[in-house]
Amino acid sequence: MSSSGHTLPHDSTSPAPAEIVLASQSPRRRRLLEWLSVPFVSTAVDTPEDLDSPLAQDPPALAQHLAAEKAIAARDDGHATRSLVLCFDTIVVLDGDLLGKPRDTPDAWRMLRALSGRTHQVVTGVAALTPDTPAPHAFSVTTDVVMKPLSDCQIEAWMAMGIYLGCAGAYNIEAQVAEVGVCDCYQNVAGLPLCHVYAALAGDRDLLRWLPSTPTSPVLACDAALQRRCELGPGVVEGNRPPTPNHTA
Repeated sequence: MSSSGHTLPHDSTSPAPAEIVLASQSPRRRRLLEWLSVPFVSTAVDTPEDLDSPLAQDPPALAQHLAAEKAIAARDDGHATRSLVLCFDTIVVLDGDLLGKPRDTPDAWRMLRALSGRTHQVVTGVAALTPDTPAPHAFSVTTDVVMKPLSDCQIEAWMAMGIYLGCAGAYNIEAQVAEVGVCDCYQNVAGLPLCHVYAALAGDRDLLRWLPSTPTSPVLACDAALQRRCELGPGVVEGNRPPTPNHTA
């Protein structure tokens, strides 16, 4: 899958890549990345999601580490030879307990019943790796989410859609079972903190030189899609600074 944008001028020493690589097959991430108007191709990267590692005590650091592992795996698979690679990993945190993707249907029921009517955090790790750097540029974004009270009938209706096994915490924010305030990043819960990714790419010359086109601010597209005015995004975008590691939004 690809997206298009405007050609960015390059000097004779620039790599002038044709596209970046999104190391994810998530339909939501592909759709959201298109809002940046940067040409990309998507590929799958399979890495273990170890939520029992010592980093489990620090969820933002763990999400960042898991995304970086995906970026390194993508390079090992030959996907970062001439292109910037973007990777993401999303985890859900409830009272300090980490929730990844459910193992099976009973595990999904357990997660949804635990989350019902409660506030939790969604943490997305982001990693960008270029061919000329040994380690990824990585950071994480945390969003507070309020899950609506869910009856068994509502859980059954959601699970009947058949996509819960691919979602951290067994839910998809776009299914309207949870709410995010206007001061938090909604798209971070969907697995791609758009404004933070834009700021990282546009604000870091080492990353910017590997983009085939100038990224477009996603604020207007996001506001139009959600039919609300985000109070966080404009500040992130206008600051045009790369997020720091373990950034909370």
